[in-house]
Amino acid sequence: MSERIPPADRTRADQAGPTGQAGPTGQAELAERFEAERARLRTVAYRMLGSIAEAEDAVQEAWLKLSRSDVGEVRNLGAWLTTVVGRVCLDQLRSRTSRREDPLPEQEGQPRLPDPVVSGLATPDPVHGILVADSVGIALMVVLETLSPAERVAFALHDLFDVPFDGISEVLGRTPAATRQLASRARRRVQGATPAADADNARKREVVEAFLAASRGGDFDALLTVLDPGVVARSDGGTLVPSVLRRGAADVAAQAITFARFAADGRPVLVNGSPGVVSFAEGRTLSVMSFTIHDGRITAMDILTDPTRLAALGLTA
Repeated sequence: MSERIPPADRTRADQAGPTGQAGPTGQAELAERFEAERARLRTVAYRMLGSIAEAEDAVQEAWLKLSRSDVGEVRNLGAWLTTVVGRVCLDQLRSRTSRREDPLPEQEGQPRLPDPVVSGLATPDPVHGILVADSVGIALMVVLETLSPAERVAFALHDLFDVPFDGISEVLGRTPAATRQLASRARRRVQGATPAADADNARKREVVEAFLAASRGGDFDALLTVLDPGVVARSDGGTLVPSVLRRGAADVAAQAITFARFAADGRPVLVNGSPGVVSFAEGRTLSVMSFTIHDGRITAMDILTDPTRLAALGLTA
């Protein structure tokens, strides 16, 4: 990919010029208009890709496309950029599938979790905070990972960002009617697979804190009181650490006690806007844990333990 053009680097942007379509003043104005859209575009890309780094790359590709295009006749720059980002994300999702990196079915025991958006800890990336205010839960993001590339793009753009089907059809290269059917099919799958969850963050935080206290204290019985009997725990360790899928309160409780012995420091945080935990040991991030809580009990746990992806998050205690 070409070298990035920082927003503040006006001199270099002016010199670059969008392939003769505008002069220095026009290019500087174009950069300002793009920056006004960057936060929304990054959120759109994150919802479609589930990857913070890939979302940023998609947005940067949109800038490169914009800087080289004649957009003098474009009436709605935001919609134009959303279409560009949508196409980039669709290509990324299709590329994953062709490389057989698409998420494996749950029953195979190798879940692929999206990048978590963590707030409440220091992070070296100031742009990271853009996603915090407009994030959706990890549980929904996990379901989105199971959709086909076209379904995910259609659902995310329409149901999460209110993009009309005429605009989405340009991204997918399909008719508006076919695009509507894709979104409808995806919606049914999402509604059928997304678990019910409590909305009160204060109450959910109490449950998470009770889980932490019981895990640290090795209190098996106390863990059983906060875990739903059918709780599912998904752990994504990437290519270096085996991924694990556990079911049932007893199995999950035993694993939680074992893991707590290695995690010297567990910090309550918000993960995609809901109470979660980041665990550290010797200054290294061990895991980011997200919880789905219903009727005061934990029904699902999504745990990212992939060392490479955790390091990329840049979290510090």
